[in-house]
Amino acid sequence: MKRIHLIAPSGACLDQRSPSLGIEWLQQQGFDVLNTDCTTRVEQRFAGSDEQRLAEINQLAKLSPETVVIVMRGGYGLHRLLPDIDWNGIAKAIHNGLQICGHSDFTVFEIGMLAKAGAITLAGPMLNFDFACQGEGGNGASPNAFMWQHFQSAVNERKLHCDVQAPQKYTLQKEGQSSGILWGGNLTVIAGLVGTPYLPTQQQTQDGILFLEDVNEHPYRIERMLMQLLDAGILANQSAVVMGGFSAYRLFDNDRGYDLASAFEAIRKRLPSHIPLLTGLPFGHQADKLTLPIGAQANIQFDASGFCIKSSW
Repeated sequence: MKRIHLIAPSGACLDQRSPSLGIEWLQQQGFDVLNTDCTTRVEQRFAGSDEQRLAEINQLAKLSPETVVIVMRGGYGLHRLLPDIDWNGIAKAIHNGLQICGHSDFTVFEIGMLAKAGAITLAGPMLNFDFACQGEGGNGASPNAFMWQHFQSAVNERKLHCDVQAPQKYTLQKEGQSSGILWGGNLTVIAGLVGTPYLPTQQQTQDGILFLEDVNEHPYRIERMLMQLLDAGILANQSAVVMGGFSAYRLFDNDRGYDLASAFEAIRKRLPSHIPLLTGLPFGHQADKLTLPIGAQANIQFDASGFCIKSSW
């Protein structure tokens, strides 16, 4: 079995029971879980000082190739560290076999790694939510079976294959396919990288497959950030745009029927007609979660009833 090495590069843990349950479950699956002390660090809202978290990230360059790195949780904090990350050193470790997995705020590291070094990272489960599931009575419950299946496929076989059955309302073609570099993650994080050296160039992501998700963002904010990516030329540079979960937002009386579908329709009107806008990707702040290889070549075949996404790396 591979070794799990934990890192806490962003927010501090809100409940120590959560990482403890996650660590216990992974150990029960036969993993050696290392660097568990990171789950207890607290500095203001962060999981340790900037210096501690930066040192922990840069230490990844020295880990053994069979290690899988899993992020504790998201929040905010990684953006502070970007200028001093050892991108090339960590990328060399990745090329030698190291795998690094997370999502949410960790998107900034994964997109930065793609921009700076072109190395593949995994957008996927994190310790606190995905491996530390709790039942209604507060007792430990098994993690989501779909998530666990696709995580194992990614780290053991370096493969992605998922059929998604979801009606497609925002693609103008009856059927088709798209191939290109797979990249993306949290929409708020990616929008915040526009104009910085940590967002891949349009040449790097030309004809790519961009996937997006977010949490706690009202649809008008989602629309605004998508408009930013559209006006920056990023969306029109893709062969496909794929929407994951946009969860935990609240609509208001003054929305008067405006909702997430309205936001997607507004983007569809301005997005070039040949680019499919697909929805229903099982990824985001949700239990059903794929593990997606950021920076790998991927293929999507789609029709009105859904799509199939594949990659190997």
